[in-house]
Amino acid sequence: MIAFIDKFRDQFGVEFICRTLRAAGVVFLTSRGYRAAKSRAASARSIRDTELVAVVKQVHSDNYAVYGVKKVHAELRRKGHVVGREQTRRLMRCAGVRGVQRSKKVFTTRADPAAAVPEDRVKRTFVATQPNQLWVVDITYVRTWQGFAYVAFVTDVCTRKIMGWHVASSMRTEDLPLPAFDHAVWQANTNLSGLTHHSDHGSQYLSLAYTDRLIELGITPSVGTVGDSYDNALAESVNSAYKTELIRQRGPWRTVEQVELATLEYVWWYNNQRLHEALGYVPPAEYEATLTGASHPSEPADPALATT
Repeated sequence: MIAFIDKFRDQFGVEFICRTLRAAGVVFLTSRGYRAAKSRAASARSIRDTELVAVVKQVHSDNYAVYGVKKVHAELRRKGHVVGREQTRRLMRCAGVRGVQRSKKVFTTRADPAAAVPEDRVKRTFVATQPNQLWVVDITYVRTWQGFAYVAFVTDVCTRKIMGWHVASSMRTEDLPLPAFDHAVWQANTNLSGLTHHSDHGSQYLSLAYTDRLIELGITPSVGTVGDSYDNALAESVNSAYKTELIRQRGPWRTVEQVELATLEYVWWYNNQRLHEALGYVPPAEYEATLTGASHPSEPADPALATT
């Protein structure tokens, strides 16, 4: 109520606003009460709220302005602020920020009906106890003024870390998914003979060049069903987060190169800062460090130093 009167007092005057509110049945505040409230010293709660609202705005801004209540609350707790979930919701309303909303999935899989298809070894159970046990892969696209930019991701199921990625103007195996996979292999830097590689029926992943690369590394292929996002749900969720948190937030996109640079920065944030609910609200690199005993962060502090 105080804020409402503050907003319109210069236009209508305090006395008129209070009389109008009383006529409408709002009788708990008089003009004298308003002035007393304005002259009263700020309470400890209001002072703390003011401080926390500034922190909430900073947390939201630092994370692509996409965090909702759960992740803002988790980040505040990680920063040492003792706040509750509903208190965080109230602070976000005061700060004028909200979480981003995801849109519907658009399928991009191009199946090759003549290709021999490996069996589905995952069967919608996306569980791994250690890094490099199960990778999931998928392709998405971005509209630019130059045409389409296609993006391929390789994600580790255990750590939820994007192990490899690539952006290209073509969906050909040699131009897009294979460089992304080779990037993931380089990042892993270990023997991958026990790894299961899960994809959809996209012809790029069933091509001879791609399957030969899996065989070369001793990796076991696994393929879900055509047009069924549940059979590759984790990879689909990475694509969805990428489109929601980066592409729709920062567009329109002019060139493929612009998308590539933005994706570079996004993947660094996704791996090193973004809180993941499935990991107990910690970033993938931090979670991976707890499993392997490595120091965190495991990637360069400056995303510009990362390579594709």
